[in-house]
Amino acid sequence: MPTGTNVPIQQDWGTVNVGRGSLAGSTKPKTARDVDAAKAAGILSTEKRHGGGGNASAHSATIMSAKKLEEATDVGTIAKVDKSLSKAIMQARTA
Repeated sequence: MPTGTNVPIQQDWGTVNVGRGSLAGSTKPKTARDVDAAKAAGILSTEKRHGGGGNASAHSATIMSAKKLEEATDVGTIAKVDKSLSKAIMQARTA
């Protein structure tokens, strides 16, 4: 089992700035008044996120609520398929 290599180890420990520009020349508004002034000047535009700003749960917008489902009186029937179709599907799955 080799204990070492003849290749010298060189590592690059330099700082890499990925995806961000320099922060020194940033003119980002810091207060609500600055944001309003930038909007009025046409420099800045804001967009509302889809579904943002609400206090509703992500799971509350279901198609049919549980209460409606419990109160439903009509009994639904499931359509049956021919045995030959189900047999063909089973054979195709095992093939």
